[in-house]
Amino acid sequence: MLRDITLGQYYQTDSVIHRLDPRVKLVATIVFIISLFLVDNFIGYLIAAVFLACMIKISKVPFRFMVKGMKSVVFLLLIAVVFNLFLTPGEPVISFWKITVTKEGLSMAFKMAVRLVFLIIGSSLMTLTTTPNNLTDGMEKLMAPLKRLHVPVHEVAMMMSIALRFIPILLEETDKIMKAQIARGADFESGNLIKKAKSMVPLLVPLFISAFRRANDLAMAMEARCYRGGEHRTKMKPLVYHKRDGMAYGILAVYAVMSVYFGRFFRI
Repeated sequence: MLRDITLGQYYQTDSVIHRLDPRVKLVATIVFIISLFLVDNFIGYLIAAVFLACMIKISKVPFRFMVKGMKSVVFLLLIAVVFNLFLTPGEPVISFWKITVTKEGLSMAFKMAVRLVFLIIGSSLMTLTTTPNNLTDGMEKLMAPLKRLHVPVHEVAMMMSIALRFIPILLEETDKIMKAQIARGADFESGNLIKKAKSMVPLLVPLFISAFRRANDLAMAMEARCYRGGEHRTKMKPLVYHKRDGMAYGILAVYAVMSVYFGRFFRI
């Protein structure tokens, strides 16, 4: 299960998506997520699905690798669907005992499920095709105007990048600790919910110790290299827009207009 989480991982291959400027991919991800919450009909979600499928195809990232990241959020997805299905008031469709399924509930549950699936896959596509260093540089460039408000842009971008980078490392560490404890007779599967939660305590203690140790090692390494924040720092590979980035912005604009128009204002 832990190895199925793809957020924060980078998939090495050569594709147009990989070569795009990280600022383009960050803006595209934000626009795509916003569009998911603006569309309100089947046509809008179909346009989003086609756009996302095309991006996955162009990225050359295997679809099975992209989809396996959904396994870790199935429980969250089920909770969102069930809550919207049974707690949304409206025109009753199915009624039994004290539970009523409404037409509006079915519609809202479908929309929420599609939004969550597309949101997770779209976000994973960005991290799978962008290295942590490029992601940091892209976020710092996009947030540069906030420096006028005395926001520590470089530090914020660095922290977000480190957090993403540490996700697969901590997951791998968790997997090793679980296997070591299972070999010593620990049981993480049997019992009720409370028993399972208690069985996780021996796992969390060494995990937190490992996380603090890694954070301390990283801090010492940065200090040994005289890291002093973002002021007057130069880049080994400065971000420069190319022709392909302008074309990507154009395609993104076309998608945004089509998804909002056909997904919100267009009625058959």
